[in-house]
Amino acid sequence: MKLGVFLVLFGGRKLEEALDYVAEKGVKAVEIGTGGNPGKRHCDPQLLLEDERALKEFKHAVESRGLVISALSCHGNPLHPQQELAQKDHEDFLNSVKLAEKLGVPVVNTFSGCPGDHEGAKYPNWPVAPWPNDFQDVLKWQWENKIIPYWTETGAFAAEHGVKIGLELHGGFSVHTPATLLRLRAAAGEVIGANLDPSHMWWQGIDPVQAIHILGREGAIHHFHAKDTVIDPINVNKYGLTDMQTYDNMLDRAWQFRTVGFGHDLKTWADIISALRLVGYDYVVSIEHEDGLMSINEGFSKAVDNLNQVLIQEQLGEMWWL
Repeated sequence: MKLGVFLVLFGGRKLEEALDYVAEKGVKAVEIGTGGNPGKRHCDPQLLLEDERALKEFKHAVESRGLVISALSCHGNPLHPQQELAQKDHEDFLNSVKLAEKLGVPVVNTFSGCPGDHEGAKYPNWPVAPWPNDFQDVLKWQWENKIIPYWTETGAFAAEHGVKIGLELHGGFSVHTPATLLRLRAAAGEVIGANLDPSHMWWQGIDPVQAIHILGREGAIHHFHAKDTVIDPINVNKYGLTDMQTYDNMLDRAWQFRTVGFGHDLKTWADIISALRLVGYDYVVSIEHEDGLMSINEGFSKAVDNLNQVLIQEQLGEMWWL
């Protein structure tokens, strides 16, 4: 496995400066934002696709520092019921796939998106309860008319370009659990897989180790994020796991994101890394830091230090004792 980082964390620095910094920290891979919510601070796919010289310079900037690009990421909502918003995220995704092919990057990460509840809807609708039965009707309409058709077509596009799709299982989007990911994968093909982030499993009440087993046995983990979550044992009883308070209200929230090792101990993270190796995932573990209690540099540095203690980095040899 390689230790990586989602480079949007250092969006306040120029690309070369950010690459220098993470390389000095011992990181071996970078995940780069190419649109959607991560933005295009370090990489605008449309510009690089139109300028071969700029593309070569971009590639050299990464490779000359001994780094690889683990994924391009354009997390957005291509199923947004407002077409102008959906189209923008859709175009970012298509351009990211084209650029990934040129760069030899195997996966593009994004969200599944979440549609509205009818053709004239203005906002996304995320059903999370089976009753009243209206929610079941909404869910059925979304999957049959929006989610499966879109990702079947878009998945075929990615496959034609030799690129896999890593959907982050994130609350608020239609694909947010192992089951919903496998449902879409069964309909749209094996080009669909997870950009698995344990932080979003924990707050949904899902054990990340079990999620790894469920998805890994199907070969459905295309990329992995390293981010932690802590659930407040008092606040969760007041607000529940679907707490709608903003992330900056940390004192009262039911749960909050933490850097690796500050939500769960290193034994838990060792179990996660071991489960990844067990199911055959030996790719990049990409740090995503969204800890409101730590600065960018401190949160990132602590994540690096903690993961280096549990990451399995050497190639698996023969079982000499057999």
